[in-house]
Amino acid sequence: MKRRNFLMQTGAMALSGLLTANKLSANFLSDSAAMRPIGLGLFTLFNVIDQDVTGILKKVAALGYQEIESAFSKKGGYYGMKPQEFAAFTKDIGLTWQSHHVLGAPFKLPPGAKMPTGADGKPISIPPMRNLRDNYQELIDEAAAGGVKYLVCANTPIGTLDEIKSSIDVLNKSAEAAKKAGLIFCYHNHDAEFKKVEGQVPYDMLLSQTDPNNLKMELDLAWAVKGGYDPVALFKQHPGRFPLWHVKDLTQDRQTIQPVGSGTIDFKPIFDQAKLAGLQHFFVEHDMPADPFASISTSIQNLKKLLS
Repeated sequence: MKRRNFLMQTGAMALSGLLTANKLSANFLSDSAAMRPIGLGLFTLFNVIDQDVTGILKKVAALGYQEIESAFSKKGGYYGMKPQEFAAFTKDIGLTWQSHHVLGAPFKLPPGAKMPTGADGKPISIPPMRNLRDNYQELIDEAAAGGVKYLVCANTPIGTLDEIKSSIDVLNKSAEAAKKAGLIFCYHNHDAEFKKVEGQVPYDMLLSQTDPNNLKMELDLAWAVKGGYDPVALFKQHPGRFPLWHVKDLTQDRQTIQPVGSGTIDFKPIFDQAKLAGLQHFFVEHDMPADPFASISTSIQNLKKLLS
């Protein structure tokens, strides 16, 4: 009887220990990027998506992507739909619409730049696009009506200190309005934000001159690396401020975008700090790839290996 009691007691202790260990393990995993669905930034498909929105988004879902971030469409609006229509459609095909990109100011090509060409080899044409400077409340109301959680400023003028200050005013105003509408407002970077303008780094100004409770960041990891910044260092300096990430890769010379896992960025130490960053969602993105579906297929395969 003593032996049986001993075995029962030790068995209960072992079970208790196992349950505790499993609980701790589950808590640890819940804070890791591995437990988050892999998302896709639809700007990756900019040159093809409007040809067949329904068919292309079904292919995205079939590849294993579960979340999406919408962007600009040659059809206008949300790929030719109203926000409520787009939300219903994406839900029906098994995609969760988490985020939407908008412009910070009227669209202008950089000096000397030309419009990218479409599949026919001709420069693409796009309808007039609304922007936060002139239409912030309208854009916020539409996003809220669609039930999307995040609204992201995709880019904004930062060529001079005056432009940066003006853009910060627009971002602060938009962030306050977005919060009132129940949205989380974020800013998405390119590499230009990390290059000094009149002696100051625009990204540092954006972080320090906006309210961290209102304006969060969607950190494009590759653009930050291209700009000479370490994403992990940014997480340590501003913990919890980076709920969204864009994930793309770069060649050795940091000049050419590659599918995730096809370049030279070491993503593991970055993803290891997901909790510190405040990560909630991440989206694969590849700006104007020659073959969008080959790129996003390679990226998701490599990300699954990385996060397994």
